[in-house]
Formats: sequence, structure tokens, C-alpha cells
Amino acid sequence: MSIEIIIGLPHLSEGPILAQARNLQLPALISANALSRWSDRRGWREWVGWRLTRLRNAKGLSSLCLDSAGFVAAARYGGFPWSLADYVALAAAYPFRWWASADYCVEAEVAQDREEVIDRLARTIRANRDCRRLAEDHGIAETLMPVIQGRRPTDYERCVDALWGSLTPGSLIGVGSMCRRDIHGPEGLIAVVDHLDQILPAGVRLHAFGVKGSALAFLLPFTHRIASIDSQAYGVSARQAAHRSGVSKSDRLVASHMAQWVAAQQARLSGPPLRLPHHRPTDPDAAPSDSWKAAIAQARTEIRELIESGDLDHDEITAPWIEQWAADIYREKLAG
Repeated sequence: MSIEIIIGLPHLSEGPILAQARNLQLPALISANALSRWSDRRGWREWVGWRLTRLRNAKGLSSLCLDSAGFVAAARYGGFPWSLADYVALAAAYPFRWWASADYCVEAEVAQDREEVIDRLARTIRANRDCRRLAEDHGIAETLMPVIQGRRPTDYERCVDALWGSLTPGSLIGVGSMCRRDIHGPEGLIAVVDHLDQILPAGVRLHAFGVKGSALAFLLPFTHRIASIDSQAYGVSARQAAHRSGVSKSDRLVASHMAQWVAAQQARLSGPPLRLPHHRPTDPDAAPSDSWKAAIAQARTEIRELIESGDLDHDEITAPWIEQWAADIYREKLAG
């Protein structure tokens, strides 16, 4: 088995970048955000639909995959500006090789404390389930790729456990929050992959979103588990080269760096594998000893379970609501 390289595309406009992607004949990945239409007509910028005509330009590509733009949505807009129904309708508008479930990333820029990380895991689990239900309505469930999230290796396991019924040999799972992650350490990229390799059934493979090229040699021992990686890192190298040369970052320059980046990744994948020492997963969070903090923790757990089960919407966790919920639990324990 080998790890497949998928080229992340910044857009589907005709020009040197798309021409280079066609020439390389590798699978490509487009973000939902790159296909969005926006309007300022009402005095503020709002999302108004999809640029579906752009999908015609995918003709000639080896294949095209779709990403939900979870990190961009969180970092730039504070959440998805479109509904899950809108997103799945986009996925149904083109014969994508695969399309990723919506997910709630947990990079430090987005989830700033442990509680927010766990909240976003619950929302990711619910989003996966909702995307599958909507995919079945559209008849595209067979191309849906579930996406798991986490900060610690065991966080990803929580998502896997919730989706276990849909994981069979031959399944492909997307692994999110990887592109800004260190390679080394107990929460590093390889620790996550190694932990998933130990807990997943044989035959279930992974797509690792945004993996940096320097990590590829460490992934070679996991070719039985890693099916593919994607990146748009060539755009960053093109920007750096343009800055050094004092020229503009043209699409022609970006296309040239795309070809160089692909060649470099293929060389890394054909080189010798590197191994890191095994890291034990981080210990689970200790239960708080303070009664009020314990009530808060229980309230959060109960609310997350309701989100995962579909009894609450994704974004229905608010601080005042958690405190009220915890107050009820606290009073019940005092009375008991």
C-alpha cells in the first residue's frame, strides 16, 4: 500500500493553477468556502449560496474531493455561514470522489480551553450523524467520509466510538486538526495516528487533512492505515518566494510551486521510513473534587450527550445555560 497525495486547490477558476492540477493527474480537494457566493447588498457581507458553475471547470482533473471548510468557518466567520442542508446539497451537485462530513476543529486558535475542545467533539459527532442522514436523503451516503476531531489521541477515540456502527473494512475516515500539529510528542501527529492504528478495525483507513511534508517519512510505517494526505502548502512556499524576490504571487508562480511540492512529497514517500518512540495517550481528565465544579462538569456532559443524540442543536451550549443546568444538579445533590 502507498499513501496518496491529494492537491488542495484554492479555487476552480480557469488558469495556470487548474491547468497544472490537470497536468499532474492527481486527485484534487476543493473547500466549500472556495465555492461560496457572498453579497454586500444589505450592508454587510453574507453568504448567499454556491457557485455551482465553477464545478464545470473540474473537467479533466483526475478526481475531485470536497472539504467542509471547518477551520476557515470557525476562524474567519465564527461558525459555518451555511446550514448542513446547504452543504450536503453542494455535495450532491457534483460526483465528488468523496466529500467530508462537517466537523468542528479544535486547534488552539479556535478552542482555547479543554472544555471547549470537548464541546466541539460533541458537535462533530452530531454533525457526522446529521450529514449521514442528509446524505441518505440525497442518495450520496456511499461517498460521505466521516471526520473525527481531537486534541489528544483519546479525543479521536471518543469520535470513533460514536461512529463505530458506520465503520467497516474499506471505510475511509478523515482526521481533522492535523495541519498545525507538531509531529512529535504525546499529542503529536504520529501519536494520534499510532493510537488510531491500535484501536481501529483492520481495513479502516485514514485521510489526514493538511499534513506537513516533514511528517511524511514518519507516516511510512502506517501505509496500511493512511490512505491519503492533502495540502495546499505549495501556496505558502510561493508566497515566501514572491516576497524574497520582490514580485507578486501570481497564479503562474503558484502553479510552478505546486509541481515542485508534489515532486518533493513523492520523493519523501519513496524514501526510508522514520520511527518515533511510542507515546502513551494522555490520561483522562480528573473529576473535580469541588461540588460546584463537579455539577458544572456533569451539566456539560449531559448537554453534550443531548447534542450527540440529536435532542439539542449543535450550538446550544451557552455559559448561562450550563450554569443554570449545574445549579439544578447542585441543588438536587444537596437535597439528596
